[in-house]
Amino acid sequence: MTADRRLGHWTPVLLVLPGALLFTALVVVPLGLTAWLSVLDYDSATGIKDTVTLSHYTAILTDGYYLEIFWRTLRIAALTTLICAAIGVPEAYVLARMHDPWRSIFLVVIIGPLLVSVVVRAFGWSMLLGSTGLVNQALHAFGLGTVRLLYTETAIVVALVHVMLPFMVIPVWTSLQKLDPAIEAAAWTLGASRLTTIRRVVFPEIMTGLLSGSLVVFGLAASSFAIPGLIGGRRLKMAATVVYDEYMHELNWPVGAAIAIVVLLANMLIMLGYNRLVEARTRKTLG
Repeated sequence: MTADRRLGHWTPVLLVLPGALLFTALVVVPLGLTAWLSVLDYDSATGIKDTVTLSHYTAILTDGYYLEIFWRTLRIAALTTLICAAIGVPEAYVLARMHDPWRSIFLVVIIGPLLVSVVVRAFGWSMLLGSTGLVNQALHAFGLGTVRLLYTETAIVVALVHVMLPFMVIPVWTSLQKLDPAIEAAAWTLGASRLTTIRRVVFPEIMTGLLSGSLVVFGLAASSFAIPGLIGGRRLKMAATVVYDEYMHELNWPVGAAIAIVVLLANMLIMLGYNRLVEARTRKTLG
C-alpha cells in the first residue's frame, strides 16, 4: 500500500518529465547559449573571444540605427495586431453565427492560407504590389498612375495581416462557441440594443480569445523574417532581418545574439503588460 502511495505521488512528475526535458532541450538550452554568446567579446580580425563584456548591449541600446529598427518592429507588430483584431473579431462573430455547411466552408477558407508556405505568400504579395503588379495596373486603369507600394511599411503590414489573420480568428471563434445565442436573444427581449448586447454580453466572452490571439499575432509579427526580408527589402529592416545580417553577413554572432535577446525581452514585457491590462479590464467589466 505504501509503495502504491509513493508511486501515485510521483505519477504527475513522471508524466510531466518527458515534456519538461524536451522543452529544456529545445527552448531553455538554446536560449541560455544565445544569452551567453551575447556577452562574449568579438573582434573582426580574430572572431569571438572568451572575455565577457556588455558592450554589445550598450551599443545596441544607444545606437540610433538599432533603436530605429526596434521601434519599426514594434510599430509594425502593433499595427498588424490592431488590424487583425479589427477584421478578425467581426469575422469570427459572423462565423460563429453561421450554420453548416457554410460554416465549414468559410472555416476552410480562413484556415486555407496556413497550408501555403509563408515564402510563397510573400512572393505573391510582392508580385501584386510591385510597380507592374495587379494593384498598380488597377490604379493605372483608374488614371491614378503608379504608386510605390513594394518595399514600404504598408506592404509589410498588408502581408503580415494576411498571414496572421487566422491566428486571430480561430481563438475568438473558439471563445464564441461557449456563448449561447439564446443569451443574446434574451438581452434583446429585455430591451438592450444590438450595440449594448455586443458590449455587455458578447465582448466579455471573447476577451480570452482576443487576448490569446493578440499575443500570438504580436509575437509572430515582431519576430517575422520572411515577409520583411522579401517585401521590405534590404533597406527597410526589422529585428529578425538584422539578426540574420549580423550572423550571416557580418559574422558578428555576439551582436546578433544580443539583438535577439533584447527583442525577446521587449516582447515578453509588452505581452505581459498587455495581459495584465486586459485581465484587469475584464475583471472590472464582469464585476
